[in-house]
Amino acid sequence: MSETILLVEDEAGIRDMTQMYLESKGYKTLAAQDGDEALKIIDKTPPELILLDIEMPGMNGFEVCQKIREKLTIPIIFLSVRRNTFDKVKCFELGGDDYLTKPYDFEELEARIKANLRIYHTKPKAKNNTLEYGRIKIDLDDMKCYVKNEPITLTTKELELLIHLAEHPNRVWSHEQLYDRIWSYDATGNIETVKVHISHLRSKVEENPHKPCYIQTVRGFGYKFNAEN
Repeated sequence: MSETILLVEDEAGIRDMTQMYLESKGYKTLAAQDGDEALKIIDKTPPELILLDIEMPGMNGFEVCQKIREKLTIPIIFLSVRRNTFDKVKCFELGGDDYLTKPYDFEELEARIKANLRIYHTKPKAKNNTLEYGRIKIDLDDMKCYVKNEPITLTTKELELLIHLAEHPNRVWSHEQLYDRIWSYDATGNIETVKVHISHLRSKVEENPHKPCYIQTVRGFGYKFNAEN
């Protein structure tokens, strides 16, 4: 069964050409010209991946991403002419999984789509398919995280990062190692991306994010998941 991709793009030419290319590669596509239309489509026919423009009439891509993340954890790839680091970091902070600048090469776009879908659909193996440490429980079958038995919302990359750390308790990982494991296909990012995601993870799973018990900093090197809680 081919995956369904939702393209949210207000420029008809870009939207039509991108749809044609993706459909020629076997993907099913849905298209929206603004955020409101995109949210209606998502409610009716949830896709497996979203390509999201930033500059659109009405809600911009940042606002749309926030609303999508209230419902779905599927991969979101931002598409934008903006090349500055601030906008790229903001996209990751709001729950985006990848960022591609316009004009983009269709082959690179397809490669990023495949990489994001592959990571999203890959479920790590663990005994009973759960990882549990104190207040934190990760269900690897449903790919959901619980804190004190209450479900919390994590982005795809936040969940992948948490799983990777939790599967290797007490092992120290450098920023570069974590970036290579989780974002190795993304040539546009940097280790600041790791720091942003660690900060967001702590705010969601730690009782006191400023004094984390689980996701701990190893000064001068990186991070580790402390299993002794």
